[in-house]
Amino acid sequence: MDDPVDNKPPSFWQMLHSVMAAAFGVQSGKNRERDFTHGKPSHFVILGVLFTAVFGLTLFAIVKLVLYLAGV
Repeated sequence: MDDPVDNKPPSFWQMLHSVMAAAFGVQSGKNRERDFTHGKPSHFVILGVLFTAVFGLTLFAIVKLVLYLAGV
């Protein structure tokens, strides 16, 4: 299913998994090869920007919640 020699482009979930793994520095060589061979760079850039925005907003919300609960 995740064979890098497969000629199908990666699915949305495979690309999201790759973006998240790359963000945390744990991307496997097999997935990296699949992404570079069959994926479109623009899709990964868009997903990367969206992931970064959601991650940043999540951290911001957690900090605001902790400060609110701490009474600050």
